[in-house]
This record gives sequence, structure tokens and C-alpha cells, in this order.
Amino acid sequence: MSSLRPLIPLLIAAGILLGGNGLQGTLIALRGAMEGFEPSTIGLIGTSYFGGFLLGCLAITRMLKAVGHVRSFSALAAIASAGTLLLVLVVDPLMWTAVRFVSGFCFAGLFTVMESWLNSGVSNHDRARVLALYRIIDIGSVTGAQFLIPVFGAGGFAIFAIMSIMITLSLVPVSLADRSNPAPPEDVKLDLKRAWSISPLAAIGCIAVGMTNSAFRTLSPVYAEQIGMSVTDVVTFVSAGIIGGAIIQYPLGYLSDRWDRRSVLLITCLGAMLSALAISFFAGDSGPMNFALVFIFGSFAMPMFSLSAAHANDRAERHEFVLVNAALMLFYSFGAIGGPFIAAYAMQVLGPSWLFTFSAIIYALLAFVIVYRMQVRAPVPEGHRSRFVALLRTSTIFAKLAKRAVRNGKHS
Repeated sequence: MSSLRPLIPLLIAAGILLGGNGLQGTLIALRGAMEGFEPSTIGLIGTSYFGGFLLGCLAITRMLKAVGHVRSFSALAAIASAGTLLLVLVVDPLMWTAVRFVSGFCFAGLFTVMESWLNSGVSNHDRARVLALYRIIDIGSVTGAQFLIPVFGAGGFAIFAIMSIMITLSLVPVSLADRSNPAPPEDVKLDLKRAWSISPLAAIGCIAVGMTNSAFRTLSPVYAEQIGMSVTDVVTFVSAGIIGGAIIQYPLGYLSDRWDRRSVLLITCLGAMLSALAISFFAGDSGPMNFALVFIFGSFAMPMFSLSAAHANDRAERHEFVLVNAALMLFYSFGAIGGPFIAAYAMQVLGPSWLFTFSAIIYALLAFVIVYRMQVRAPVPEGHRSRFVALLRTSTIFAKLAKRAVRNGKHS
């Protein structure tokens, strides 16, 4: 992928920046509890982040049109860095709510800048792999940054200073090393109707992924604790799902660059649905079973946003990349606000396993949408279709061989 080389500085900046943001989300809950904040207050602080995120999705297109990618990135990262220090200088629920709202605004803009920047710098042939690599960096840096908390502790100034340093350092590779020089969009506005018309499937997919992934990241520790896991097991459970998503991102992106992306998205959606149902009905309180199944669940669930975004950008004009990525972020945030509330209510009324039953229902609905969209829009190109059919036939052959082996084992 020769087109990737100019984007390496941006990917480095993304790793530093996203690690700092992921660390902040966890630290807010831990430090808030240490300061005596009520759980409902901590929840409100978290909700304010997504409120700011929504506003950021609406405002970023105008900012990009006015000053371009590099200046937008620099301004938003600087504000987010200053807000991080303000969290420790003024430990107050109202201040934290305001700061998290501003952080949500900044990171919505930063995500849109980075993803539209990446999409403008690659061809359709490489797009899903580049976005998958970006997601791997995202998930890997967020997961790794969590381990800074036990090293430095959540109770002092140092961890907040480190977060601020990480966000600030993300400016260096973008400002000094980047040579991709993305052109500012000439005429861009957030047009949800246009984004929907470009790819209704991608819009619906991002809403669905927002509902399920935000519910998992918010409530999976609650699920693990309620089925009797220790603190160490809770961390292992959550990490297994995230790591599974990081490992499988690139292979799925590679496949979708060669086949109809909708076919790969359908397989991924069905895999997420079946693994979620397996956790709900078969995992019980078994630690090893939960760890294994949540790894499989994360492998299918986490890459779905990248696949949806790649499908939308394939159908967009070059001048529409900013519009599409801002709109997809907005669609995602719609789901991210509603998903945790619905899943939490279902868990409270029907039991902890309904976190995954809820996700399975959403994925089943999305699978129907994918099949429908495959019928009403241009069919898969012949070369792509033949490879997809070959994969299904190969899978069928392996399934038959497995059944025969099991049958022979029983008779031996």
C-alpha cells in the first residue's frame, strides 16, 4: 500500500491522541468515585461527553471549510489538552460535566478530521485496510493506555498531566512530519439527507454499531461483576473483547477490499449476533467460557464501523469525504446515546445476560437491512461474487469434514 506512507504521521498522531482520550474516559469514573461522586453524577458526566460529541459532529464541517485539516486538528487537540488539566485543577461535578462536554465536542471533530483525512489519501482498493489499521491503532492504544492507571494511580496530579502530554504530543507528527497535505473542502456542510442517500446501509450500520459497542464498553464491567467475576477477571473480560476486535480488523478489511463489502459486513454481523447469543444462553458464570466467547464477539462486533464507513466512502465523491465521515460520526453518536440506556434497563429488569441479548437483537435487525440493501442496489461484481461463493463452498466442505470426523470419533 504505497498510498499509506504519507499518512504514517497521521496514524502515529492518532495512536497518541486516542490513547489519551481512552485513558480519560476510564479515569473519570475511577477518580470521581474516589472523590465521593454519586454513580448518577458520574453517569451524567459521561452523558455530557456524548452531548458535546453531537455538537462537534454538527460544527466540524464548517471548521474544516474555514481553516482546513491541520489547523482544525491543532486547535481541537489544544483545547482537549487544556481541559484535561482543568479536571484535576478544579475537582467539581459541574466543572467536570462542562469539561467532558467540551472534550466530546473536540474529539468528535478530531475523529472526523482524521478519518476524512485518511479517506482522502487512499484509493478504494486500499480503503478498508487503511481504516482497519486505524481502528487497530485506536483499540490498541486505548487498551494499552489503561495500564498507566495502576502504574501512576488515579488519585494524584501525575496521571492527568500524562494525559495532557499525550494529547499535546499528537500535534507534533501532524505539524512537522505529515506530507499528505489534504486540501480543505471547497463546499461542505453536514447534509444528513445526502449522506443517507450515498449509503443508507452505512448510516443504519453506524447507528446499530453505536448502540451495541457503546453498550458493551459501558456495561460489560457491570455484566462481569454481576455474574460473580473478580476485579481482575472483569478487566480480563473487557480486554478480551477489545483485543479480539483489534486482531481481526485488518483481515476483514483485506477481505472487504476484494469482495463486496456488504457480503463481508453481513458475515461479520451474523458472527456478532451468534456469539452474543452464545454468551447470553451458554456462557453462564463460567470464566473461561465468557472469556473465549467475548473474544469472538469482539472480533466480529468491533470492526463493523470501519466496514460501514468504507462502504459509504466507496460511493462518495472525493469532495464528499468530510461530509460522509462527519455524518457517520453523528449517526454513531445517535446510537451511542441510546444504546447504553436501553441495555441497562434490560439488564436491570431481565438480568445481566440481556446486555448481549440486546446486542443480538440489534445485529439481527441490521442483518435484515444488509440483505435488503443487497437486493435493491447494484449486485456484487462477478469476480467478487465468485470469490464469495467459493468461500461459502469451502466453508461448507470444512463443515462436512468436521461432521464426518465427529461421527467417526463416536463410532470408534
